[in-house]
Amino acid sequence: MTIRAIIVDDEKLAVQGLQLRLQAFEDVEVIDTCANGREAIRKIKTLKPDVVFLDIQMPGFDGFSVVKGVMELEPPLIVFVTAYQEHAIRAFEANAVNYLMKPVDEDKLADTIERVRLRLSEKKSTEDAERLMNVLAEVAPDAAEEFAEDDGESAERFEKLINVKDRGQIFRVEVDSIEHIEAAGDYMCIYTGDNSLILRETMKDLERRLDPRKFQRVHRSTIVNLDQVRQVKPHTNGECFLVLDSGAEVKVSRSYRDVVARFVH
Repeated sequence: MTIRAIIVDDEKLAVQGLQLRLQAFEDVEVIDTCANGREAIRKIKTLKPDVVFLDIQMPGFDGFSVVKGVMELEPPLIVFVTAYQEHAIRAFEANAVNYLMKPVDEDKLADTIERVRLRLSEKKSTEDAERLMNVLAEVAPDAAEEFAEDDGESAERFEKLINVKDRGQIFRVEVDSIEHIEAAGDYMCIYTGDNSLILRETMKDLERRLDPRKFQRVHRSTIVNLDQVRQVKPHTNGECFLVLDSGAEVKVSRSYRDVVARFVH
């Protein structure tokens, strides 16, 4: 699969330098370059690239304005490339694939391209599953309905990494390492066994990003990674406790016991 890329930078030498480095990747094709944000928005809408290497500080429309300008489409993957470290937090908040400092380091660029490949592969798998469901719906509607019931969630794309801004820093948390999550208003406390982080997000929004085959609500304000459960301890009042890998115990309220029972044996 060829990765179609656009480079956006108002510095001609920066564009040429990145083009030269990208030549090392046989599956990457630079289909166009842009010198400003307005031009970038037009080219992205017209050419629909897979990934955009986007400078942040440009006259007129900066990199973040470009991202906002293409959000009504299915936006491409974004890699921010800039000389200013202070933009890093906003870059991750914009869900960028990565953030590269100028001059671009070859090893970090290679890591970025690998991340792009992974994201595109996940997207292709989702699209393939959706096409299969559409065909089934036409030729075998009963089978399509059964398939949707049995494996509907497999066609969804769930987060593998979550970027958490906490105490002025960005932490990249592997979803599989999360033991449980507790709600505190519009904030989520994410526990990974040996660490805890605060994420400003609602429980409802965070649930949408997590695979429900692994992450289940066990209390009005608690989500648990079922892969991290090592013991179930019944309680006399009809509730129970889940003992996690770290030794932490999480209460399961009575209204959620049936949900957990389907996954924990």
